[in-house]
Amino acid sequence: MKRMPAPYSARRHLARGVTLIELMISLVLGLLVVAAAIGIFASNKQVFRSTENLSRLQENARVAYELMAREVREAGGNPCSRNVPIVNVVNASANDWWRNWTDGVHGYEGTEAFVGAPFGAGIGGRVNGTDAIELRSGAPGEVTVTDHKPNSAQFKVNTNDHGLSDGDIVMVCDFVQGSIFQITQAQNGINNTVVHNTGTGTPGNCSKGLGWANPPDCTTNGKSYAYGPNSTIARLRATAWYIGNNGRNGGRSLYQTSIRNNGGEVETINQEITEGVQNMQIQYLAPGAVNYVDAAAGTDWPRVSAVRIVLSMQGQDNVSTSGGKLGRTVEHVVTLRNRNL
Repeated sequence: MKRMPAPYSARRHLARGVTLIELMISLVLGLLVVAAAIGIFASNKQVFRSTENLSRLQENARVAYELMAREVREAGGNPCSRNVPIVNVVNASANDWWRNWTDGVHGYEGTEAFVGAPFGAGIGGRVNGTDAIELRSGAPGEVTVTDHKPNSAQFKVNTNDHGLSDGDIVMVCDFVQGSIFQITQAQNGINNTVVHNTGTGTPGNCSKGLGWANPPDCTTNGKSYAYGPNSTIARLRATAWYIGNNGRNGGRSLYQTSIRNNGGEVETINQEITEGVQNMQIQYLAPGAVNYVDAAAGTDWPRVSAVRIVLSMQGQDNVSTSGGKLGRTVEHVVTLRNRNL
């Protein structure tokens, strides 16, 4: 028997979809799920940014301390022997902060001017209220003297490939004394002669005599002294460290001032070392002192044996719980190797 089709009203009931209310409920539930997912994503993103900023902050602090500590440990040292008298025959200048070998280390309080890095709002200008420090030593990579003729101001060294150039500021030393001078002629890779005459170079030498005297004998021939075989020649390493403006949204960085040979003339350059260093406070362990003290007039710098450095670090982004930038204060103590043997 043939089945009759269902009435129209019944077919309509069987084909019915969702109501508007059901659709709205579905949309609301979907929005709640999406909102929860967005919240989790935003939270994870914030945690990631916080972790990244903290990692970068810690890395910047590590780099700052690693590079500074290396310089502090070697401050006041020479390739030969501790406590030998050092004579400096390089012509003096008020702006040559690097020339004063007597100290080895010298500190400046936050309001004390330092000629190597004056206070200023420009890029690389020192930030008022932050400490600074000068460090000087005989650099590694030295060459050995085989013969010295004081009258002709000539050294013979153990190799033609000595790496020394006209205009380099160097130290020569043995176990009796040391001398700082500017090389007036050195043909690296061609011959093994290193000359320390007067009358050439910038700033040049006040005398070709390298004998120790206090003050140095700056007549042309000066006080003669002959360095024997196995004496050592090394470049003078002079750096200064301070907090400067980096020109990026009012940011600050740790800067280094150092000397270099530019075509036979000595010049100083300022280099940004690591960003995010807002402040640097430095104290020193002076002879006979129980506690570390600030830099002050009358400090016995040649006998300072340790340095305490406190850096205030700041992250780049506003990711802290208070909505600001992350900050950390880290401290490091470095002893001067050449004064603690």
